[in-house]
Amino acid sequence: MRLFVALDTDDSIRARITRFLDGVRGFAPDARWVRPESLHVTLKFMGEQSEDKLEKIRQALESIVANKIEMNIRGYGFFPGPGRPRLLWIGIESGAELASLATTIDENLAELAIPKEEHIFSPHLTLARGAGNSGSPRKQKGDTRRSFQHLQETLAALPKPEFGTMSAHEFFLYQSQLSPDGSQYRKLAAFALR
Repeated sequence: MRLFVALDTDDSIRARITRFLDGVRGFAPDARWVRPESLHVTLKFMGEQSEDKLEKIRQALESIVANKIEMNIRGYGFFPGPGRPRLLWIGIESGAELASLATTIDENLAELAIPKEEHIFSPHLTLARGAGNSGSPRKQKGDTRRSFQHLQETLAALPKPEFGTMSAHEFFLYQSQLSPDGSQYRKLAAFALR
């Protein structure tokens, strides 16, 4: 099972992002765009895990005590940077609680022999990946700059988008199933935040 832990996005935020996507998608027609219903803030990607480990993962996540998280969703950027764009993202501004939750999840799951994150936590919502690219620096295929060049020029001429604020009151364990139409996500468990 391909698993990850994430925060969901409010319907009002999702609606604003959908309108933004409808307005900019045509400027990067070769990019692989995320479906709005799939938008989430990844806290920990675990990759393939055996089904017999699922209950231990659920228990490790259930033991976490953390406060609700306030987030301001705004702006955009490109990973790894504007000069070599492979992935378009929306920014998330939040207090220390969000990074703390991601760190706690990472540490709890490390006790189950799930490797710790190699990179510093950078909260974002992925909107699009360059054509033929997974978004991972290790899985780079071809030159994705062309996928985003016209989009970058268009966005540079516009004010930074504001999508609103939200409070996350729970986080989720998801299963990701790969398909020709993109990944399908299924919530396996929910965990409350205080």
